[in-house]
Amino acid sequence: MFINLKISRRILSFGGIFFLLIVGIVAGRWVVASNTPVPKPIDQITTDQKLMALTINVDWGEEFIPAILDELEKNKAQVTFFVTGRWAKKNPDLLKEIYNRGHQIENHGYSHPHPDQLSVGANQEEIKKTESIVEGIIGKKTQLYAPPYGEKGASGLRAAHEMGYRTILWTLDTVDWRPDSTPEIIAKRIVNPAIKFGIKPNKSGAIVLMHPKANTVKALPVILEQLAKEGYIFQTLDELITYDQSGDTTS
Repeated sequence: MFINLKISRRILSFGGIFFLLIVGIVAGRWVVASNTPVPKPIDQITTDQKLMALTINVDWGEEFIPAILDELEKNKAQVTFFVTGRWAKKNPDLLKEIYNRGHQIENHGYSHPHPDQLSVGANQEEIKKTESIVEGIIGKKTQLYAPPYGEKGASGLRAAHEMGYRTILWTLDTVDWRPDSTPEIIAKRIVNPAIKFGIKPNKSGAIVLMHPKANTVKALPVILEQLAKEGYIFQTLDELITYDQSGDTTS
């Protein structure tokens, strides 16, 4: 009996060491994964061509979207709409119309929270819910993620990256949501962007941020027509971005 007890203790001892080793390996992998750098958000497309990507973030303003679609069609411009899941759920027919008129539909989270205030898991749930709703309506999964409020903290970036998404920000912001943003001011911010930090923004490959607002509808024809005169073509992000060489449209 003494021998059996000694053997049992040895087995338990080896078992305990093995268990600790497994725990250590798993924990080590988790730490490495959590500290692994994630790609920076895309805020400019690298190209030497006169190409621009207009993006429209949608969580409200559906009453202005038909007029926006008509103006885009008139000027033969294709753009990318980033929609929230809750908006898509309420407006499935309008989402279908946007898609059927040749525009790209992408992910803006579900409920428009502050990503920097959420965990990685909570951010992923926001993205997943919208992905599921959008795919159920138009039959196509989203691949790009525009974080609400343009937040780019670690949890939001990691959530998108781990799900295979690329995070999109912007080069030029219309700031059209502000009450003092008149159609003239909105148009000027894109057609003739102000110098920032001593540098004039490069409009070639620029990503433009817009929202469905009344003054945006009024500014849009000026933006499209003026930039078209300068030789610019408006394309969806999907047409400009290659996923193996982020932002490179010339490869």
